[in-house]
Amino acid sequence: MSAVHTELLIVGAGPYGLATAAYAGQRGIDYLAVGDPMGFWKRHMPKGMLLRSGVDWHLDAQGVYTFEAYLAARQMDPAAVLPISLERYLDYAAWFQSAAGVAVDPSLVTLLRSASDGYEAELADGRRVLAANVVVAIGIRHFGHVPSELAANLPAARYAHTCDLVDFAKLRGRRCLIVGGRQSAFEWAALIHEQGAAQVHLVYRHDTPRFEPSHWSWLDPLLDETARVPGWFRNLPAGERERIEQRFWVEGRLKLEPWLWPRLDRDGVTCWPRRRLASCRQSADGALVVALDDGSRLVVDDLILATGYCVDLRRLPFLAAGGLIGRLQLVEGSPALDEHFQANLPGLFFPGLAAARDFGPFFGFVRGCPVAARLIVARVAARQQEPAAAGD
Repeated sequence: MSAVHTELLIVGAGPYGLATAAYAGQRGIDYLAVGDPMGFWKRHMPKGMLLRSGVDWHLDAQGVYTFEAYLAARQMDPAAVLPISLERYLDYAAWFQSAAGVAVDPSLVTLLRSASDGYEAELADGRRVLAANVVVAIGIRHFGHVPSELAANLPAARYAHTCDLVDFAKLRGRRCLIVGGRQSAFEWAALIHEQGAAQVHLVYRHDTPRFEPSHWSWLDPLLDETARVPGWFRNLPAGERERIEQRFWVEGRLKLEPWLWPRLDRDGVTCWPRRRLASCRQSADGALVVALDDGSRLVVDDLILATGYCVDLRRLPFLAAGGLIGRLQLVEGSPALDEHFQANLPGLFFPGLAAARDFGPFFGFVRGCPVAARLIVARVAARQQEPAAAGD
């Protein structure tokens, strides 16, 4: 089977993949985007989930097909859609893909290797793709984090990460324990309770976060600066970087959206702040008997880990299969990137959460999509003018 040739292969069709594909098309760059459009959002986020983003968080690097433009096309009042539902944002993404003319091939990449003139990818249907440049925009699906010290205390196959447990109807009448105390833990608790769970417990190591609005407008100047001076964040003095990261922590982790509290302040939902899970065993009747470090004892049927995500590119099978993972420069699992999201292997780019170490924590969110797309596509366009743009 002959190979398909393209200037730019985009692996993944979530927000960063769609944004990059749209801008590449707008700049006249030949691209092939592969994946299931917004597949993680559709299958690994629960129905009824509400987003923390505002109506100004969009996917278009040119600022035309924005979320606000989508609302205008749908004749919707921006104030009336807050907080934005998962279903609403998925509809926006579909509208954006159509309006921006983004074509996505539904196949998946099973292997990515270097080739003489760039990279070669093998797709699940057997096709091969030769590309001068590759954007790995795979999102967070492979990076669900289960702390080793926690997993060591849990019976095998009796717990699930939040990204793998989004069908709450099967929890009706059951006793559930969620380990974790940030936004996803509390939102899963609210949704699980509303689906009819008998009990929902939340256990977390810290004080209960404050239920108050998070303010994100301060991110805009930082993202504008990234577009104006690529790489500025990682060149900051350590203290200044820490100050920005701490402010992000305060807004994103020390606060919970205020619309959550009325849904949690109910019989059947119990918070256990400043506690840790000390042990967990399965009883003869199949229930899980959980001991907390303060001596408290809980008996539950289901255990859910809201323990977040941790980037580790070694967990991407297609990079390992093609041998690229051994040649990538990694720092604690994250790729070392240049000012345009390019790894140490020329023509290989990593936007999204994988870029947060070098570009700031805000690139783990949709808000960073337009800036990442602009910087990546600018570098791809520049590589087209270079005498040789090999993948080695």
